[in-house]
Amino acid sequence: MVTDPIADMLTRIRNANMVRHEFVLIPWSKVKLGIVKILKEEGFIENYEVVKGRPGRVIKVYLRYLDKGQPAITGLKRVSKPGLRVYVGRSEIPRVYGGLGISIVSTSKGITTGQKAWKQRVGGELLCYVW
Repeated sequence: MVTDPIADMLTRIRNANMVRHEFVLIPWSKVKLGIVKILKEEGFIENYEVVKGRPGRVIKVYLRYLDKGQPAITGLKRVSKPGLRVYVGRSEIPRVYGGLGISIVSTSKGITTGQKAWKQRVGGELLCYVW
C-alpha cells in the first residue's frame, strides 16, 4: 500500500530516467493518467498506453531522450502532499525555471498545466513541478 501514489509515480519516472530505461510501468488511476497526458502534450515523454494486466490496469510510459541520450525530464518535484496540501489561486500559480518547466495543477476543470489554469482563470491544488 502506497500512501502517496502521485509521489510514487514521479519516483518511478525519475528512477527509470536515471538508468535510461525505455519505458516504465505505473499502476493506473485517473489522476496519474491525467498527469501522464500532460507530460505527453508538453513533450516530456514519447508516448503512453494503458495496459490491462492481471491484478489491474497499468500505464506504460515510454520515456523520451534527447541528443546524446540525455533525458527530456531533468527534474520532478512533488509539491502538495497528503500531509500538507498546497492550494493556489489564479494569481499565485508559479512559473517553473522561468517558463522552461511546467507546474501541474488539479483544478475544478480537470488536471492541467499552471499556464492553462491561469488562462482559464482558475486555481487549485498544486500537484507537482516538471522541468
